[in-house]
Amino acid sequence: MRLKFIKPMEPELVDTPPMGDDWIHEIKFDGYRTQVIKDDEGIRLITKNGYDWTGRYIQLAGEAEAIEAKDFIIDGETITINEAGLSDFHAHQLAATSRKPSRDLYLLAFDLLHLNGHDLRNTPVEDRREILRALIPDGGRIQFSEAMPGTGDPVFYLVDQAGLEGIVSKRKGSKYRSGPTTNWRKIKCYAEKEMDIIGVQREPGKPAMVLMADKGHYAGGAFVTFKADKRQRLWDRVQGKIGGPAPKGLKSDKAEWLKPGLVGRVRFLKGEEKLRHAKLLDFREET
Repeated sequence: MRLKFIKPMEPELVDTPPMGDDWIHEIKFDGYRTQVIKDDEGIRLITKNGYDWTGRYIQLAGEAEAIEAKDFIIDGETITINEAGLSDFHAHQLAATSRKPSRDLYLLAFDLLHLNGHDLRNTPVEDRREILRALIPDGGRIQFSEAMPGTGDPVFYLVDQAGLEGIVSKRKGSKYRSGPTTNWRKIKCYAEKEMDIIGVQREPGKPAMVLMADKGHYAGGAFVTFKADKRQRLWDRVQGKIGGPAPKGLKSDKAEWLKPGLVGRVRFLKGEEKLRHAKLLDFREET
């Protein structure tokens, strides 16, 4: 029997962890969502969009073969570990596209959708995870994603202090349903950093944004939410710098590009390639 790829269940992005004891909290790892399928045709590792990446994850495929079950569908995240021991999205992008096997490639298994002829999607999440935990051997590249003890706020605080990307909270008793859901929630940690303000977007009826560059590379936009007096001081500084060059490939009629010299402190979500949910906290002239 050939098992079919199941479209993943997708957590809702929220700002704060859910309250109470009705939730399981796991660390959110920074990698690629991956489904591991074993059936009569062997092992397949499939991306969240349904592409077969078994060849790219050949080491993980070998370890999956050794899991003692006739057939299964495991949901997880493939990650690459950096020198600090943290999951590194950019390193994982390189590892996933390289022809050489990565020594630092792992899969964190967090859900079990099918086992030995049985569809487990209607089984409560905590029961699916208990079966999965017993299935995964210790010490290998495929590891079980352990739940963190405690409730949402203290778990999130610990994860943030550890420099990790965030947490995923799952409602106890919830069934596995493909697509977006409010029964799973992801809460990402924020970072703050100074970057160069290289442009502004001020369109009538839309929130104002500053456009940022980090070490010469375009990083994206951050919303300006200052009160009127501070906002006016920013626009006064901006006015004296209008006329700078547009970054390569980013010529936009909606943007005013600035000459160098204005620096902003930005708050943004960790673990993203470009600024996301970003807000300008302060600004200064470069000295």
